Amino acid sequence: MSESAPRNQEFLSASSGSFIVGSMLIALLLNWLPWQGWGLALRPDFVALILLYWCTHKPYRVGIGIAWMVGILADVADASLFGQHALAYSVLAFGGVVLHRRVQMFDLRQQTLQVFPLLLLSQAIYATVHWQLSGHMVWEYFISSIFSAALWAPLTLMLQSLRHLRNHSGQL
Repeated sequence: MSESAPRNQEFLSASSGSFIVGSMLIALLLNWLPWQGWGLALRPDFVALILLYWCTHKPYRVGIGIAWMVGILADVADASLFGQHALAYSVLAFGGVVLHRRVQMFDLRQQTLQVFPLLLLSQAIYATVHWQLSGHMVWEYFISSIFSAALWAPLTLMLQSLRHLRNHSGQL
């Protein structure tokens, strides 16, 4: 019982719009780093992780509309088909918003198992659109889902601690 109280407090705690936007911008910048070779195939989708975090922790503030806009920014920056990231991120956000209560029920290790299929679905949509355009499937997209899911727990701990610091000190 005492373990669910901090989660509820964390869920109800305020998050400023600037903190949410700042975390999204940092995720976009991390995705725009010049990865090459296998590093590109293994690169986690930082935007998907941050978006999924906010959709599961603040579903009334971050949802499908925000995911679509961030996806359009990612499409422009990546020079990919216009709407490819937007579609994948919108489906991811829908899953995050719908399953936010379920994800919050579990500890971080179990949350990782809950968010992995959502991240895999997002990459499957991205790979399917790429397949329709190019005529061949790029299976390396799915490898990044594993690395993205592996970063779920550290990312969640980092964002929760930053939110906690910000809420208690008001200076972050």
